[in-house]
Amino acid sequence: MTAHIVEVLRRSEQGITRPFICRGEDGEIYFVKGRGAGRRSQICEWIAGKLALTFGLPMAPFCLVDVPDELVEADGARTLWDLGAGPAFGSQWQEAMDLTVSAIREIPKEIQQDVLVFDWWIHNGDRLLTDRGGNPNLLWNPASRELIVIDHNQAFDLDFDPENFLDRHVFAAQRHYLFGDRLKRHDYNARFAAALADWPKICAAIPEAWLFVDPEMTVSVDFDLDMAYLLLKRHEHDDFWTTP
Repeated sequence: MTAHIVEVLRRSEQGITRPFICRGEDGEIYFVKGRGAGRRSQICEWIAGKLALTFGLPMAPFCLVDVPDELVEADGARTLWDLGAGPAFGSQWQEAMDLTVSAIREIPKEIQQDVLVFDWWIHNGDRLLTDRGGNPNLLWNPASRELIVIDHNQAFDLDFDPENFLDRHVFAAQRHYLFGDRLKRHDYNARFAAALADWPKICAAIPEAWLFVDPEMTVSVDFDLDMAYLLLKRHEHDDFWTTP
């Protein structure tokens, strides 16, 4: 499914990529990460999001969105340059609040462990929250008592620091119940394998424009799909389940 953007409402002041808040032809509101977010960021969002869905995380609905040329060209002030025309990544707006430290105890331990091990799997070190602060990139709906997972733009981090991850991840307290449990290991390995079975389909759906840095599509983006796949396959080895 591709959602067609018909209106740009404003730009978010939050997050590194500061997504654009747009209305789709379907009437939904989307947080859209376009050209200014970086092609690598868009690829990470797409791949990790698709894997997360099959894995079973409670993701905010997302899809590819299409920003029409005329919408960007009509912007005389060039405030939409970072959005850009063409395919972009869109996450549907959710009626929820940023997760806080006090709300963590409301989240079932199983879901906390799911998020922790998934982020460990994809090398996503961008879900940090302690009593000293941080940004978990997670939403919490206090009415329905539901966790909503967003933001994987920094997945497949080449500078991933395992120790920092396990010290500061929002659900780091679950590490002792997770990595030493052989039954959980068996279950998670099956879920990882099921998610990876979709790899060819996930990669095939990446827009061609995202694979290049420039509009002329002459300079390839700094993202190696084969290396990302090998990273994910490491769950099959004992070292994956050994923490610092």
